[in-house]
Amino acid sequence: MLVDLRIQNYALIESLELRPSSLLSIITGETGAGKSIMLGAIGLLLGNRADSKLLFNTAKKCVIEGQFDISGYHLQDIFEAEDIDYDAQCILRREISPNGKSRAFVNDTPVTVETLRKVGANLMDIHSQHDTLLLGDAVFQLNLIDLYAGLVPTRTQYSSAYRQYRKLAADLKHLEDQVAQANKELDYHSFLLNELEEARLDGDNQEALEQELKELEHAEEIKQKLTYALQSLSEGEYCATSSLKEASIMLGHIAGYSESARQLKERLESCLIELRDIADETELAEQRTEADPRRLEELQARLTVLYNLQRKHQVRDLQSLLAVRDELQQKVGSVLNLDKEIGRLRKDAEGALATVNKRAAHLSEQRRKAFPQFERELAELLFDLGMPNARLVVQHSAGQPTASGTDVISLLFTANKGAQPQTLSKAASGGEFSRLMLCVKYLLADKTALPTIVFDEIDTGISGEIAVKVGRMMQQMAKKHQLITISHLPQMAAAGDAHFFVYKEDRADRTVSRIRRLTEEERIREIAQMISGARVTENAVQSARELLSMRGESELVAA
Repeated sequence: MLVDLRIQNYALIESLELRPSSLLSIITGETGAGKSIMLGAIGLLLGNRADSKLLFNTAKKCVIEGQFDISGYHLQDIFEAEDIDYDAQCILRREISPNGKSRAFVNDTPVTVETLRKVGANLMDIHSQHDTLLLGDAVFQLNLIDLYAGLVPTRTQYSSAYRQYRKLAADLKHLEDQVAQANKELDYHSFLLNELEEARLDGDNQEALEQELKELEHAEEIKQKLTYALQSLSEGEYCATSSLKEASIMLGHIAGYSESARQLKERLESCLIELRDIADETELAEQRTEADPRRLEELQARLTVLYNLQRKHQVRDLQSLLAVRDELQQKVGSVLNLDKEIGRLRKDAEGALATVNKRAAHLSEQRRKAFPQFERELAELLFDLGMPNARLVVQHSAGQPTASGTDVISLLFTANKGAQPQTLSKAASGGEFSRLMLCVKYLLADKTALPTIVFDEIDTGISGEIAVKVGRMMQQMAKKHQLITISHLPQMAAAGDAHFFVYKEDRADRTVSRIRRLTEEERIREIAQMISGARVTENAVQSARELLSMRGESELVAA
C-alpha cells in the first residue's frame, strides 16, 4: 500500500506530502484546487508520459516519490524479472528536468520508464472517468470475465499455446512462399544446372588446355625453331658445345700454370654440362612436337564450350563456373529439402492448432460457467445501489482463435424494467456507468492482490442514500485494498478513515495547491459545507455529525 507520497515542483504544486490511511482515504476540495493535478503526478510515478511544461518552477526539476509497503503481496518475481533488488519498503521515484528529460528509479536503482510502468502496475490502479468508458470495450470485458472467474492462469496457458501455433504458422507460410518462388525458377535453374553438369567441368584445367591449344596452333613454327636451336647448340660445325669444348681444352693447357685459368676451366666444364643437357631436352621437345589436327579440333571445341558458359554466367574462369554450378545444385536441391521441411512444419502446426483448440474449448467452457454468477452478483449489487431493475447480460459467440481465445463477448445492459438489454454505450448514463464500474471493481476486490486503488469521482451521478451505500461499499473494499477516493459527496467524505482537503493558496507571486489532513472537527465543518454550501448551517453541522457517526456501523448486504 502507499505509505507516503511526495510531489515537488509539479503544475500548481510547489511541495506536497500525502500519508494516506491504510484503509479508505477521502480527498475533497474546491473545483480546480488541484485534486486532478495530484492524480496526474501519481500517473507520472506509474510511468505516464512526462511533459516539462507542467513544472511549477521551470528552472527546477520535478520530483515525485512514492513509498509503498508491499510486504505480503508476493511481488518478488516482478522485481526479479526486471533485475531489481526487492525490498518490502519499495520506493518509486520519477524526475523531470527543465529540459524535458525524464529519469525513473525503483529503490534508488535507475530503470527505464517501461520498467517503472511494469512495477507500478502491480502496486496501484488509478480509476478515472476514462477507465469507466473502457467498460464498453470488448477486450476489457473479456479480461474482466477472466479475472472474475479466476481464469488468468488458464488463459496464460492458452496464450502460450496460441503463440507457439502462430510462430509455427508464420514459419510455414514463409517456407511455402519460399517454395512457391523457388518453383517458379526451378525449371530455369534445372536447365542451367543440367547444361553445366553435361559439360563435365571437374576434370578440366583451363590453363593447361589453353597452353596445349597454343602449342598445337603453332606446332610447325615451334618444331622449326627447335631444330634451328638444336643445330646451334650441338649439331652444326660451329655449334655452341663444340666451341665451349675447344675453349675448355685451351684453358686446360694452361691450368697447371695459372690458378685463375684452372677455375675458369672448371666453370666452363659446368656450363658445358648444362648446355649439353639443354641440347638433349631441345632434341626431345623437337621430336615430340608434331601437328595433330584432330587434337587441335578437340581442344578448340572444348574451350569454346567453356568460354560460352563463362560468358553466359558472366564469370571469367573455370573456378567461378564451378561455383555457379554448385550454387545451382543447392537451389535445385533445396526445393526438395524445403518440401520435406514444409511437411514437418505443417505436421507441427496442425498439432499446435489442435492444442490451441483444446485449450480454447476448456477456457471457453470455464468462462461460460462464470456468466450466470457474474450477472447475478452484479444485479444484486446494482439493486442495492438504487437500480432495482438493472440487468446485465453477457452475450457470447464463438469466433476464430485469437490471442485471448475463441470467445467473442459483449456486455449488454438495461437499467429499466421490461427494456431489452443493449450495449453499454447505448444503454447506460454517466451515473449508471459509474455505479456499474464500482460494482465491477467491488466484485474484483477478492480476485486481485493489488495493494492500492485510486478512484477519481466514481460517485458521479449519485446522491442521498445511494451515496451512503457507495460509501459502505468502499469501506468493504478497503478491507482488501487500500483505497484513495476523490469525491464531491458528503456521504462519501464521511465514509473515509482519513479525510484530506485540497485547497488553493494565493501568494503574492502566484497560486499554489496544498493538501492537509483534516481533524475530526475540521471534517465536520468540511462535510457540513459540502451539504449546505458556503454558509454552514447548524442543521448541516448536525447532518455531518450523523454521517460521520454512521461510519463503519453497518455492512453492505446484497438485496
